[in-house]
Amino acid sequence: MRHSRSSQRSFGRTIWAFAQIIYHVFAPWRSKWRTRWGARPDEPDRALLGEDLIAEPAWDFTHAVSIAAPTTEVWPWIVQIGQGRGGFYSFERLENLIGCHITNADSVLPQFQDLAVGDEIRLHPTAPPLLVTMLDPGRSIVLTSKPGVDAPGADATHTTDTMWAFHLLPDTPSGCRLIERGKGQNGVSMAERLFFSPLWLEPVGFVMSREMLLAIKERAEAAAPELPS
Repeated sequence: MRHSRSSQRSFGRTIWAFAQIIYHVFAPWRSKWRTRWGARPDEPDRALLGEDLIAEPAWDFTHAVSIAAPTTEVWPWIVQIGQGRGGFYSFERLENLIGCHITNADSVLPQFQDLAVGDEIRLHPTAPPLLVTMLDPGRSIVLTSKPGVDAPGADATHTTDTMWAFHLLPDTPSGCRLIERGKGQNGVSMAERLFFSPLWLEPVGFVMSREMLLAIKERAEAAAPELPS
């Protein structure tokens, strides 16, 4: 089914997304392809912001897409992501089935364009938020889970279990690369290890992330000014 933001909220596309999730959950042999979807051999650059936050992750992924628009047209869509903000541009009905209360923005929202280190980004109204840990405006956003020193089994050396980052890199004279980077340690308690297990989080996350990246690409390209021929 061709990606189209006009059909993201449709029942048909929601059913298609659910079917994709079921397939990928039961297709562990596709993991290597999923965790490198869209990435070039030299991506990610290890010098990217946030790469040193989790030195030895239990699992990680790199998703990427080329966008025929400059970084200035893509950044506004990324900086406003979040529950209660611009959403995640993914399968809205599917997200709301688990109570996310997401409304994906179809336009740039000025009230969410200012982001600062320490700000919170929510995935779900009742779930612990992610923190903006590193920020390079116009280029990179790095989100991490809150330090888990109060979690069962944690110790004073524990800093974060999760890193989720977005990077924009110029690619062509009029285009750019959007790289989504994630790392995880499966949590510090038994419950966290089960809930954040890559056995299900990786394939589910892939289906939702791929839709998100394609939706950002579509929105940015539609908004980009046409270059003279």
